[in-house]
Amino acid sequence: MNQQLAGYAPTPAAARMENHGSAMLKVAMATGQDLFARTGSVVAYEGFIQYEPNPPAVRQIASAWVTGEGAPLMKCSGDGLLYLADYGADVVVVHLDNDALSVNGTNVLAFDAHLQWGVERVKGMAKFAGQGLWNVQISGTGWVALTSRGTPVVVDCGRGDDETYVDPDALVAWSPGLKVKGKRSFKASALIGRGSGEAYQMAFSGQGIVVVQPSEDSTDRLRIRH
Repeated sequence: MNQQLAGYAPTPAAARMENHGSAMLKVAMATGQDLFARTGSVVAYEGFIQYEPNPPAVRQIASAWVTGEGAPLMKCSGDGLLYLADYGADVVVVHLDNDALSVNGTNVLAFDAHLQWGVERVKGMAKFAGQGLWNVQISGTGWVALTSRGTPVVVDCGRGDDETYVDPDALVAWSPGLKVKGKRSFKASALIGRGSGEAYQMAFSGQGIVVVQPSEDSTDRLRIRH
């Protein structure tokens, strides 16, 4: 191999999921250890890997997703190494240990198929988002990979009584045990959010973490629906 390229060669798998660089996920696949992954995220694989787009389990759970887009997931199975990416976004690998995480659907890259998951309405946000704000809640013990548009910050909300305010379009994930409520500001030059006129924030309180990316999602998650 050309010596200039040798440093980019894959290393032996040390865990079920791990980063290969900041923007690529490497998954060690094995028989019986299936994976749900974002449709279209596979950039390469070694070994024998099969894909099932929009499997029945995904169709059934995602029927509650009111955006009309559904959950763009496929089921991966087989033996080998699987490489996933999402348009150069940073990849964040999380191991849940009998724990849970609420994730913005656009930031879900992959997770172990044996984990419990579902599409759930975020309580307290309906009056800000018309029909409400929906997230994917994943729980159990296993691996989850998220994407972030740039290196994220993980805010620990349990260090004091103050609430943590986040632009919903920059929100990646949070601990489901946190209390969530909406906050609005009528100032045109609002501190959080880039839109003019009304600005909306999500306020988090309690024990848990919030993951925030440094680039706002273009979907405008709290746009008022008429």
